[in-house]
Amino acid sequence: MIKSSMQEIHPREVANKGDKENLQKAIGMALEVENDALRLNTQTFNANRYNAIKKLNDYEGLKDRARKIKEKSIENLPELINKLTAAVQSRGGKVYLAKTKEDAAGYVKDVCKSHSAKLVVKAKSITSEEIGLNDSLEKENIEVAETDLAEFILQVSKEQPSHIVAPAIHRSRERISKLFKENFRTAQKLETGEELTKFARDILRQKFLSADVGISGANLIAANEGTILLVESEGNIRLTTQLPAIHIAIAGIEKIIETKKDFGTFIELLAASGTGQQLTTYTNILEPPLNLPVLNLNGRQDTLREFHLVLVDNGRMKMREDRDLYEALYCIRCSACMNVCANFQAVGGHAFGGECYTGGIGGAWTVGTTGKLENGRFAELCTGCSRCIPSCPVQINIPHLNTVIKNRLIKKGEPSLQRKFFGNFSVLARFTSTVPTLSNWAANFYLSKIIFEKVIGFDKRRNIPRFAKSTLTKQYQNYKRDSSIREIESNASTKLILFADVYTNYNNPHIGMAIVKLFEKLGLPVTLSKVMEDGRAAQSQGLIDAAGNSAKRLTRYLLELIADGADLLFAEPSVLSMIRYDYKKFVNDNRLFLKLQNNCYDPMEYLLKIVKEGTLNVDWLKERITNRNIKIFYHGHCQMKSIGIGNSTPDFLEMLGFEVDISIAECCGMAGSFGYKKQYYELSKNVGKDLTKQIRKSQVDGCSIILASGNSCREQIMDELGEEVYHPIEFLHKVIG
Repeated sequence: MIKSSMQEIHPREVANKGDKENLQKAIGMALEVENDALRLNTQTFNANRYNAIKKLNDYEGLKDRARKIKEKSIENLPELINKLTAAVQSRGGKVYLAKTKEDAAGYVKDVCKSHSAKLVVKAKSITSEEIGLNDSLEKENIEVAETDLAEFILQVSKEQPSHIVAPAIHRSRERISKLFKENFRTAQKLETGEELTKFARDILRQKFLSADVGISGANLIAANEGTILLVESEGNIRLTTQLPAIHIAIAGIEKIIETKKDFGTFIELLAASGTGQQLTTYTNILEPPLNLPVLNLNGRQDTLREFHLVLVDNGRMKMREDRDLYEALYCIRCSACMNVCANFQAVGGHAFGGECYTGGIGGAWTVGTTGKLENGRFAELCTGCSRCIPSCPVQINIPHLNTVIKNRLIKKGEPSLQRKFFGNFSVLARFTSTVPTLSNWAANFYLSKIIFEKVIGFDKRRNIPRFAKSTLTKQYQNYKRDSSIREIESNASTKLILFADVYTNYNNPHIGMAIVKLFEKLGLPVTLSKVMEDGRAAQSQGLIDAAGNSAKRLTRYLLELIADGADLLFAEPSVLSMIRYDYKKFVNDNRLFLKLQNNCYDPMEYLLKIVKEGTLNVDWLKERITNRNIKIFYHGHCQMKSIGIGNSTPDFLEMLGFEVDISIAECCGMAGSFGYKKQYYELSKNVGKDLTKQIRKSQVDGCSIILASGNSCREQIMDELGEEVYHPIEFLHKVIG
């Protein structure tokens, strides 16, 4: 017997109010109540995914095939809907194309009422959440029994899902036990996972045997054959689709592909990407109505099986025509983007989510299916770190989707002073660098910090980055003037140019100079580019037009340097990532974009490259190292991993004989301007604690120096540990004589 529910107030209820203040409250609530379970469970899934994809033959090839299948399917969607309808109807099934969520829920309700249904058993379906199906049926006194264990837990707690694959991922075993004891009359201990599962199974078993109608979703639907793919780990979908005589499948139209021959590609990718399994426990491929006897275990007198396929539009066709949001339609609901996202690991979908869609991919889906831009405000929690892109089995550029939402919110009338400040940092840098000593004193004066926090939301607990007394440009000019009498024997076959990005020029010139001096020691003279804005700061704030203008100007300049025979070095990984990945959106000529990709390098990546090519002799280099008995802790920048060079630095250091302890944290939590903002400070620090724990353990094990490639990574670690953190090039410059 279910007792009256003792409902809590959940973060999602607060976040769904759609304004900035409530999003911030939801973050705080999630950090306080759900953080530990979320972190453990998402990180476990993510670690399992890393192991699973290593076992896949040609993982990148699988992703390419999946992407092409989805691209073709969405392009030909109207035709595929007609083919699918004909295929299902040829077997006696019925197909209903619902324009809106109300149409979809209404049709299902009418089918249930026409059969005098009193009890419906339902498999996990995010689309049914989207259309508000349970409420619609319950208003007609039709009981809905969620049969997925996690959905059953949420139904008891009256919560919305916080994750696509594991909807109750935010609940610990202890909280589930407490929930069951509060809502059911039971003397059972319910302390272990096995006990909790058996308790729920015994309740649900009776529901399966008594159900009048079974409702499922669909992972994919093949148009040519009218075939449905359903993957699961509990067996409840088989009972839902096969025990009742009436089966209703609800699916968004984006789930349609051309043929069931292509199921295999997605079956391999789905389980590996979502939970790290090589294959889900149950893989169901159905062509309903099923040719099976009707059991009527509930006492009904049904003689024939009946099948209804409800295809849901609800904004999807508009998304298909949207030049930016259309890519979200390729999503196969695997949840890899959530599990790899450091912010999602901290707060889950009850803060990083909308009415039913969550995580980085959820913003576009929420906007598309509700038609309300403000409902996608949680896209602000996407920092653009891009860790989700290589994790996505269909290669969706999720950060771009969220940048588009930020941009549209701005154009709707929300261009905050905070966005303008962080998005136009180069203007501030040029001005303050004229009087750096005064600027630094004024900026870090306590009263100034309070004003900064109130006016632009720059959290007063953060140290304001200091401007260098002398810019990189000036230091480079002075260095070259002082060393002009010294001849350098060059080993370089290509001209090398260090790009003077804004932050390196005004805030971190010592890193730029370390690159110049180290490369010169190695017989690789480096010249300096002019200082130019790359657009990264503007893009991170959603200022797409400004980012595009900067990108186009810089592209022209860099291509001139490349045409003159130069290879380009970048001190800051986020700038390199912007050019090698994000510029594809701004450079219309793919040939020119490839030139940028192929001639722009991280300094450590470049050194590793020329060692492998034989241009730089690694034995000669080893002889020049003054001390190799140093254990290093290295944290790689998110975007270095995303563009495929995450291992370049540790590989090069190990080649030189150093022992390197490599960070396994997805992100430091700082994420550029994100960690400076008052509304995200607590979240940023919470994300960073994983990295801090790893560093402290490494220090106990003998690590004596901490290296990090990204500037924001170094700032976060130094803020937490109060210790110096070095760029890898700084370290090499010190130890190579």
